[in-house]
Amino acid sequence: MKERYSGDADNLFCTAAKTLYPYIDAELTQLPLTAATTRELVMTDTNSIGLHEGSASQLAEKLNDLLANYQIFYMNVRGYHWNVRGSDFFELHAKFEEFYTDLLTKVDEVAERILTLGHKPVHAYSDYVSLSRIQEDKDVHDGTTCVKGVLKGYQTIIELQRELLSLASDADDEGTASQASDYIREQEKTIWMLNAYLSK
Repeated sequence: MKERYSGDADNLFCTAAKTLYPYIDAELTQLPLTAATTRELVMTDTNSIGLHEGSASQLAEKLNDLLANYQIFYMNVRGYHWNVRGSDFFELHAKFEEFYTDLLTKVDEVAERILTLGHKPVHAYSDYVSLSRIQEDKDVHDGTTCVKGVLKGYQTIIELQRELLSLASDADDEGTASQASDYIREQEKTIWMLNAYLSK
Protein backbone atom coordinates (compact mmCIF):
# COMPACT_ATOMS: atom_id res chain seq x y z
CA MET A 1 0.00 0.00 0.00
CA LYS A 2 2.81 2.35 0.87
CA GLU A 3 4.57 1.58 -2.43
CA ARG A 4 1.36 2.29 -4.40
CA TYR A 5 0.87 5.61 -2.62
CA SER A 6 4.43 6.61 -3.43
CA GLY A 7 3.93 5.76 -7.09
CA ASP A 8 0.68 7.71 -7.24
CA ALA A 9 2.41 10.70 -5.70
CA ASP A 10 5.24 10.47 -8.24
CA ASN A 11 2.75 10.34 -11.11
CA LEU A 12 0.90 13.32 -9.68
CA PHE A 13 4.16 15.30 -9.47
CA CYS A 14 5.10 14.46 -13.07
CA THR A 15 1.64 15.44 -14.33
CA ALA A 16 1.75 18.73 -12.41
CA ALA A 17 5.25 19.48 -13.69
CA LYS A 18 4.17 19.04 -17.30
CA THR A 19 1.30 21.47 -16.68
CA LEU A 20 3.22 24.07 -14.71
CA TYR A 21 6.49 24.01 -16.65
CA PRO A 22 5.60 24.41 -20.33
CA TYR A 23 9.18 25.09 -21.35
CA ILE A 24 10.40 21.57 -20.58
CA ASP A 25 11.39 20.10 -23.94
CA ALA A 26 8.25 18.82 -25.67
CA GLU A 27 9.92 15.56 -26.68
CA LEU A 28 11.04 14.87 -23.14
CA THR A 29 7.53 15.33 -21.80
CA GLN A 30 6.37 12.44 -23.99
CA LEU A 31 8.70 10.09 -22.12
CA PRO A 32 7.55 8.10 -19.06
CA LEU A 33 9.22 10.46 -16.58
CA THR A 34 9.85 9.50 -13.01
CA ALA A 35 9.48 11.99 -10.20
CA ALA A 36 13.26 12.15 -9.84
CA THR A 37 13.94 12.92 -13.50
CA THR A 38 11.07 15.41 -13.61
CA ARG A 39 12.48 17.28 -10.63
CA GLU A 40 15.88 17.34 -12.33
CA LEU A 41 14.38 18.74 -15.54
CA VAL A 42 12.49 21.40 -13.61
CA MET A 43 15.61 22.47 -11.73
CA THR A 44 17.87 22.58 -14.81
CA ASP A 45 15.28 24.52 -16.83
CA THR A 46 15.61 27.61 -14.62
CA ASN A 47 18.23 30.34 -14.72
CA SER A 48 20.18 31.85 -11.82
CA ILE A 49 17.25 34.01 -10.65
CA GLY A 50 14.72 31.16 -10.79
CA LEU A 51 12.97 31.97 -14.08
CA HIS A 52 12.41 29.30 -16.70
CA GLU A 53 15.05 29.63 -19.38
CA GLY A 54 12.51 29.58 -22.19
CA SER A 55 10.69 32.51 -20.60
CA ALA A 56 13.96 34.34 -19.90
CA SER A 57 15.00 33.96 -23.53
CA GLN A 58 11.72 35.42 -24.79
CA LEU A 59 11.96 38.28 -22.30
CA ALA A 60 15.55 39.03 -23.30
CA GLU A 61 14.54 39.17 -26.95
CA LYS A 62 11.73 41.61 -26.19
CA LEU A 63 14.04 43.66 -23.96
CA ASN A 64 16.60 43.85 -26.78
CA ASP A 65 13.86 45.20 -29.05
CA LEU A 66 13.11 47.79 -26.37
CA LEU A 67 16.81 48.59 -26.00
CA ALA A 68 17.13 49.22 -29.73
CA ASN A 69 14.18 51.62 -29.66
CA TYR A 70 15.59 53.46 -26.65
CA GLN A 71 18.94 53.89 -28.40
CA ILE A 72 17.43 55.32 -31.60
CA PHE A 73 15.03 57.48 -29.60
CA TYR A 74 17.92 58.76 -27.48
CA MET A 75 19.90 59.82 -30.57
CA ASN A 76 16.84 61.50 -32.08
CA VAL A 77 16.23 63.57 -28.95
CA ARG A 78 19.93 64.38 -28.74
CA GLY A 79 19.62 65.72 -32.30
CA TYR A 80 16.58 67.80 -31.36
CA HIS A 81 18.58 69.27 -28.47
CA TRP A 82 21.44 70.25 -30.75
CA ASN A 83 19.48 71.48 -33.77
CA VAL A 84 16.24 73.05 -32.56
CA ARG A 85 15.74 76.68 -33.60
CA GLY A 86 13.16 79.38 -33.12
CA SER A 87 11.53 81.43 -30.39
CA ASP A 88 11.23 78.43 -28.03
CA PHE A 89 14.91 77.52 -28.37
CA PHE A 90 15.95 78.05 -24.74
CA GLU A 91 12.93 76.22 -23.31
CA LEU A 92 13.14 73.27 -25.70
CA HIS A 93 16.93 73.01 -25.72
CA ALA A 94 16.88 72.50 -21.93
CA LYS A 95 13.85 70.18 -22.01
CA PHE A 96 15.35 67.93 -24.66
CA GLU A 97 18.48 67.60 -22.55
CA GLU A 98 16.31 66.47 -19.63
CA PHE A 99 14.63 63.90 -21.88
CA TYR A 100 17.77 62.43 -23.41
CA THR A 101 19.52 62.22 -20.04
CA ASP A 102 16.65 60.12 -18.73
CA LEU A 103 16.59 57.99 -21.89
CA LEU A 104 20.30 57.26 -21.52
CA THR A 105 19.72 56.08 -17.94
CA LYS A 106 17.00 53.74 -19.17
CA VAL A 107 19.26 52.37 -21.91
CA ASP A 108 21.65 51.21 -19.22
CA GLU A 109 18.88 49.83 -17.00
CA VAL A 110 17.32 47.82 -19.84
CA ALA A 111 20.71 46.40 -20.85
CA GLU A 112 21.43 45.39 -17.26
CA ARG A 113 18.04 43.66 -17.00
CA ILE A 114 18.93 41.57 -20.05
CA LEU A 115 22.20 40.60 -18.36
CA THR A 116 20.33 39.78 -15.14
CA LEU A 117 18.19 37.35 -17.12
CA GLY A 118 21.38 35.62 -18.27
CA HIS A 119 21.45 36.97 -21.83
CA LYS A 120 23.44 39.53 -23.84
CA PRO A 121 22.24 43.02 -24.74
CA VAL A 122 22.53 44.03 -28.37
CA HIS A 123 25.29 46.62 -28.69
CA ALA A 124 25.87 47.27 -32.42
CA TYR A 125 24.23 50.38 -33.80
CA SER A 126 23.40 48.55 -37.04
CA ASP A 127 21.36 46.09 -34.95
CA TYR A 128 19.55 48.95 -33.25
CA VAL A 129 18.53 50.39 -36.61
CA SER A 130 17.26 47.04 -37.90
CA LEU A 131 15.36 46.17 -34.69
CA SER A 132 13.85 49.54 -33.83
CA ARG A 133 10.29 50.56 -34.65
CA ILE A 134 11.37 54.15 -34.06
CA GLN A 135 13.05 55.51 -37.16
CA GLU A 136 16.01 57.86 -37.25
CA ASP A 137 14.89 61.50 -37.44
CA LYS A 138 17.45 63.60 -39.29
CA ASP A 139 17.92 67.33 -39.82
CA VAL A 140 14.91 68.47 -37.79
CA HIS A 141 15.03 72.10 -36.62
CA ASP A 142 11.47 73.29 -36.06
CA GLY A 143 10.51 73.19 -32.38
CA THR A 144 6.99 71.85 -32.89
CA THR A 145 8.25 69.11 -35.21
CA CYS A 146 10.85 68.14 -32.63
CA VAL A 147 8.25 67.92 -29.87
CA LYS A 148 6.03 65.78 -32.12
CA GLY A 149 9.02 63.49 -32.66
CA VAL A 150 9.49 63.13 -28.91
CA LEU A 151 5.78 62.43 -28.44
CA LYS A 152 5.74 59.74 -31.14
CA GLY A 153 8.86 58.17 -29.67
CA TYR A 154 7.36 57.88 -26.19
CA GLN A 155 4.13 56.45 -27.62
CA THR A 156 6.11 53.72 -29.38
CA ILE A 157 8.21 53.02 -26.28
CA ILE A 158 5.08 52.66 -24.12
CA GLU A 159 3.50 50.28 -26.64
CA LEU A 160 6.61 48.09 -26.49
CA GLN A 161 6.70 48.22 -22.71
CA ARG A 162 3.07 47.12 -22.44
CA GLU A 163 3.93 44.11 -24.60
CA LEU A 164 6.90 43.42 -22.34
CA LEU A 165 4.76 43.83 -19.22
CA SER A 166 2.28 41.24 -20.47
CA LEU A 167 5.07 38.78 -21.31
CA ALA A 168 6.79 39.33 -17.96
CA SER A 169 3.53 38.84 -16.05
CA ASP A 170 2.90 35.53 -17.81
CA ALA A 171 6.43 34.42 -16.89
CA ASP A 172 6.09 35.49 -13.22
CA ASP A 173 9.03 37.86 -13.78
CA GLU A 174 8.26 40.50 -11.17
CA GLY A 175 11.56 42.32 -11.78
CA THR A 176 10.97 43.00 -15.47
CA ALA A 177 7.26 43.67 -14.92
CA SER A 178 8.00 46.23 -12.21
CA GLN A 179 10.60 47.97 -14.37
CA ALA A 180 8.24 48.19 -17.34
CA SER A 181 5.36 49.37 -15.14
CA ASP A 182 7.46 52.13 -13.59
CA TYR A 183 8.55 53.35 -17.03
CA ILE A 184 4.99 53.31 -18.37
CA ARG A 185 3.57 55.31 -15.46
CA GLU A 186 6.29 57.95 -15.75
CA GLN A 187 6.08 58.25 -19.53
CA GLU A 188 2.29 58.43 -19.65
CA LYS A 189 2.57 61.66 -17.67
CA THR A 190 5.22 62.92 -20.09
CA ILE A 191 2.88 62.23 -23.01
CA TRP A 192 0.13 64.22 -21.31
CA MET A 193 2.50 67.19 -20.87
CA LEU A 194 3.75 67.00 -24.47
CA ASN A 195 0.17 66.99 -25.77
CA ALA A 196 -0.60 69.98 -23.55
CA TYR A 197 2.40 71.83 -25.00
CA LEU A 198 1.36 71.07 -28.58
CA SER A 199 -2.22 72.29 -27.99
CA LYS A 200 -1.12 75.78 -26.87
